[in-house]
Amino acid sequence: MADTTDNTATGTVTSTPRKSSWKYIGPGIVVAATGVGAGDLVATLIAGSNFGYTLLWAAIIGCLVKISLAEAAGRWHLSTGRTLFDGWASLGRWTTWFFAVYVVIWGFVYGAAAMSSSALPLQALFPDVMDLKWWGIASGLVGLVFVWFNKYAVFEKVMTVLVGVMFVVTVYLAIRVTPNLGDAFAGLLPVLPDEKDSILNTLGLIGGVGGTITLAAYGYWVNAKGWTNTGWMKVMRLDNRVAYATTGIFVVAMLFVGAELLHSANIAIASGDKGLIQLSDILEDKYGTATAKFFLIGFFATSFTSLIGVWHGVSLMFADFVERYRSRETAAGGEEIASGERERSWPFRAYLLWLTFPPMVLLFEGQPFRLIIIYGVLGAAFLPFLAGTLIWLLNTSRTPSQWRNGPLSNGMLAISGLLFLVLCLKQIWDQPWSEFF
Repeated sequence: MADTTDNTATGTVTSTPRKSSWKYIGPGIVVAATGVGAGDLVATLIAGSNFGYTLLWAAIIGCLVKISLAEAAGRWHLSTGRTLFDGWASLGRWTTWFFAVYVVIWGFVYGAAAMSSSALPLQALFPDVMDLKWWGIASGLVGLVFVWFNKYAVFEKVMTVLVGVMFVVTVYLAIRVTPNLGDAFAGLLPVLPDEKDSILNTLGLIGGVGGTITLAAYGYWVNAKGWTNTGWMKVMRLDNRVAYATTGIFVVAMLFVGAELLHSANIAIASGDKGLIQLSDILEDKYGTATAKFFLIGFFATSFTSLIGVWHGVSLMFADFVERYRSRETAAGGEEIASGERERSWPFRAYLLWLTFPPMVLLFEGQPFRLIIIYGVLGAAFLPFLAGTLIWLLNTSRTPSQWRNGPLSNGMLAISGLLFLVLCLKQIWDQPWSEFF
């Protein structure tokens, strides 16, 4: 049992539970749904297509890495009563500049990508209704209106329903392709494929399993749920484990599909969201129209949860960034986020508009070459930044001593930081800089 009091203004539970309980689970479902986009599913499909079950262990390690990052972000919010951006600001002005540049450029390009990703399955389901770009615009507008007029409690419920759709579809497909369980268990052994660049491919799979700025947004969703003090720590940790167990089910199921449906038949699909449209065609040929349509519904749920998750979570972070910059104080922000005030603020809604309307230009004109390069570099740099700053914040006097990192947390965050730093350097190396200048 737990002593809880409902906050009727926000629809959240704000008292402290006596023990962790499944009934409180929520922010973890949100971060799992937002973090696993169509691109992650395609990357896992391609890994299964190229290597069979060999990299199953890497997909699972990717989930464990993200557990450590999200847990650390949530622990900072609950143990200090301060938001993550407030912690970043305490490390120096450079964090403010990095976040400001990142959130503006990333949001502009990501807005177009999220709308396009949501549009692809809709156009495939309803091919004669309207053009792809108009489906994208419609998806962005629906996301804008939904997040604008609803607070966290409603947002979480809708995300939970969509996660249920994703879960049913991915598990159904994994069962339908009849995985070879013997090979799957063998894939739990840490073996590298005997191919060129296998190490980098493996690191890319580990780093790509649900890894985005939404890992940093997790602490904000924890506060928005009404969890604002250390009494919620056990609940947050259970919630976080549920998040990445859910993520693990998604990616393992799609790796099974890639291994059985694509690898065994030596079928290649395109990288990016269009690979899922190709998979739909393959499913239709093998299992019939109903299975293909069912998959497209799951594809849409995957893309649209990422869209509205970013529309809500990153807007909440941006609102905190603006309020912290304006006040220039180190005020505790958890209670204010729990009250729902940030979701009604003009910075929150201004960033919502930024994610929605300017990116629509890219749907018509294509993505500008130089901006895409900058976007790729900044995106690759964010997770090393997150891991490094969490190590800094959670090992110093900024965090109460009993909630600072232990050896396991430090080890996992250090591994995460090194992993993402390698992937960041590879991303920078791979950019066509000669064409940039």
